[in-house]
Amino acid sequence: MGTTWEWVAGDEALAPLWAAVHDRLCAGTDPAAMASVRVAGLPPAGVAALRAWLDDAGRRRGTSAVVVDAAGARVPVRALCRALRLEPQDLVALVEQAVGRPVVDRARQRTAEAALRQDVWQYAAARLPACPGLVARMRAAGIGTGEGAQVRRLVDALAAVAARLPADPPVSLPKLAHDTAGDPHFFDLDTLAGSRLVALVAELTGQVEPTRPDRIRALLEQTGVVPDRLTATVLLHRVQAVGEGPVDRRLREAVAPVALHLFDLTRTPPRLDPAQVLTVVENPSVLEAALARGHTAPLACTSGQLRAVDHALLQLAVDQGVALRYAGDLDGPGLGIAHTVVRLYGATLVAMDLATLHGAGPQPSAVPLGPLPTEHIDPQLAHELSNVGRVVFQEHDAILGRLLPPASV
Repeated sequence: MGTTWEWVAGDEALAPLWAAVHDRLCAGTDPAAMASVRVAGLPPAGVAALRAWLDDAGRRRGTSAVVVDAAGARVPVRALCRALRLEPQDLVALVEQAVGRPVVDRARQRTAEAALRQDVWQYAAARLPACPGLVARMRAAGIGTGEGAQVRRLVDALAAVAARLPADPPVSLPKLAHDTAGDPHFFDLDTLAGSRLVALVAELTGQVEPTRPDRIRALLEQTGVVPDRLTATVLLHRVQAVGEGPVDRRLREAVAPVALHLFDLTRTPPRLDPAQVLTVVENPSVLEAALARGHTAPLACTSGQLRAVDHALLQLAVDQGVALRYAGDLDGPGLGIAHTVVRLYGATLVAMDLATLHGAGPQPSAVPLGPLPTEHIDPQLAHELSNVGRVVFQEHDAILGRLLPPASV
């Protein structure tokens, strides 16, 4: 298209026409085969310009070539191209300039993308022949535009992992990810790739895919894959241990809270005194308060949402006959964690009831409450907590007073 027609592309009165033609071209219509197009919202100035070109060029009398009704204007595109002396390729260039976007054949693009997806899933099935269930799950999740290369990379990494299992000697999860995907964080367990890895191991070993963090790690360790055991810790304060192992000695000798890794709890676990009652709290500040007050009763802190190391401690306590109590913030996440601890480990809740809420007063904090769980919460507690509309944190004296009573000093 020459510069002669730039003014046609830039005419705002004709913008609805070029947008309609652009849509038809993108739908797969051959520009040479486009006889007419229906245009909605064509202004009178645009209709007048088109009639001037088409009716005068065709020496029409009576009925106009551009018919306008309630549905819009019907514009004969082929006749318009003849009147403006536009070749089919010129029409494409004109509408691209007018609309500001290239003409993309969406039908052809959809066909190409469907073929690409089919190629990806055939590739996945060939690379992961022992995991048809995993391939089916990935296929059901679908592939977004331009994501084919990412899926192939994931498939290649999973296939490389499958070829190395069981790992002997054991290998850390970051090392395995580095060696198979070139990125030590590729299979982090809080990512989609990490969940695919867990599904792969479960299917290869014929086990049900676990959801709890500690069981996920146990599953991986069965095949010699060791998740990170040395970063996340659980804090223990005044917990009584009666064994002779290294962790037992650390607990007995400590005068401050002891941080235990998952490695400590799974490879050299302590033997806990079953006569004690262990109170598990959500926030480390409670342990700071216990130190300040000289509190001597056993405490443990999970530091928020439960991780594998926290599950390992709770399960160890249950297995060794230690009674559990749990206390968390009075808000949605805190109540959710509390329900999990009660359901899985039979803990008794403490300082998470109406008496605690009443003791905290009408303005327990400056932080808005947020949504509460819809199930597994005392309806009266939920109602009154919602009315207060503020979080009751464990740092509040109403909670600390119940967790660390003076009689325990």
